[in-house]
Amino acid sequence: MPRPFALPDLGEGLTEAEIVKVLVNEGDVLAEDAPLLEVETDKATVEIPSPFAGRVARIHVGPGQTVKVGEVLVTFDDAGQAVPSARDRAPAPPTPARTTAPPASPRAAAAPESTLVADDGRRPAATREPAPATTGPVPATPATRRLARELGVDLRAVRATGRGGRVTDEDVRSAASGARAVATRPAAAALRAEAPAPGRAVSPAADRAVAKPLVTVGMEPPPLPRFEQWGPVERQPLSHLRRTIAERMTLSATLIPHVTHFDRADITELDAIIRRNVEPARERGITLTLTSFLLKAAALALQEHPQFNASLDPAAGELIVKRYHHLGVAVATERGLIVPVIRDVDRKSLVELQRELAALAQRVREGKATLDDLRGGTFTITNIGALGGTGAIPIINYPEVAILGVARGREEPVVREGRIVPRMLLPISLTFDHRIADGADGARFASAIVRRLERPEQLLLEW
Repeated sequence: MPRPFALPDLGEGLTEAEIVKVLVNEGDVLAEDAPLLEVETDKATVEIPSPFAGRVARIHVGPGQTVKVGEVLVTFDDAGQAVPSARDRAPAPPTPARTTAPPASPRAAAAPESTLVADDGRRPAATREPAPATTGPVPATPATRRLARELGVDLRAVRATGRGGRVTDEDVRSAASGARAVATRPAAAALRAEAPAPGRAVSPAADRAVAKPLVTVGMEPPPLPRFEQWGPVERQPLSHLRRTIAERMTLSATLIPHVTHFDRADITELDAIIRRNVEPARERGITLTLTSFLLKAAALALQEHPQFNASLDPAAGELIVKRYHHLGVAVATERGLIVPVIRDVDRKSLVELQRELAALAQRVREGKATLDDLRGGTFTITNIGALGGTGAIPIINYPEVAILGVARGREEPVVREGRIVPRMLLPISLTFDHRIADGADGARFASAIVRRLERPEQLLLEW
């Protein structure tokens, strides 16, 4: 019996993806979790595995095609026949027939992972029965399936705690360690997320900021002139990532009143430290760069000025201050600018930050970054120093409220104690949301970053 497989909910409120590669051919017989397609979302290139075993009857999509969540990608024949997956190839005793769980409702299936809870609150966790194993596809995002493969966990044996019987990353980790997932979100909050009060606008959550067409933010562009009348032209289609970047930048620039504060940091001592430790760091497998020091300085400054580590909820009239420091670093790739996130920067040493930054940037440039690598950021740094320039005014990475821009450091004459001496000066720019802070607040926050860069011994305490 033919069974269609549609583009699943990829989490993060993502609604569409562009097909990058089709990894199978019609007629192929696949095992469960075998690679099926590669898709490019708003945030990363994701490999989608086959949700069940079976023969590929028809492929409905091709490279370069944009598909919506719920749109059919592949149709399988004999999806239920025994084609062993990699984890099931070992001999096993026969098992009794199983009952397929009912599919999740469209509303539940479309919910992003950020709204999932370990318990729906309608039944005490202690009395809930384990979810029955099924022979059909297990509701889980591609990232969760990959995590399950890495940890050697059979998704069909995992107790799902997500909405609609969906398996979450935490479920997989709990199954791998033998521990039961603990509910961390109050049921009341989940109910508020499901059913907002009548007449009250719902603000976009930090990780569900889906870029909207320009007309939704009050900027319908006028028609373009016919450029062909003046000479030959070439129309080049925008990639999915470039369209997303354009939409998100328009969203940010339209919704957020940007203001920028400029400053310069004297990094003469810091530059000397980096130069002296290039070889010792290389012996430890690390390429020492200025960016790791910028990350540390910014994270520590954010502890002093938490309003810049926040998101604004205009509908609720609240500033959501985040008590964690996950910093994004803008990475230029051939496909466009991507911002991977390093978590808990304030708790990590410079060596840890540099090692993690190098690995993360490499995954991004190779197109192997996961959604987890690219979400959850609270503040962004963009360093164009390697490309030159004397300064820049970057656009805030919505729904964050501030971004730090860094240009190339240059040796300049500076008066110190009545003498003109050469010093290495680093131009920085802090662009922030004027709704959450005034100019004086921005100046103090920028000074807190500059102070740490000019006193690198403070940053080296964890070296």
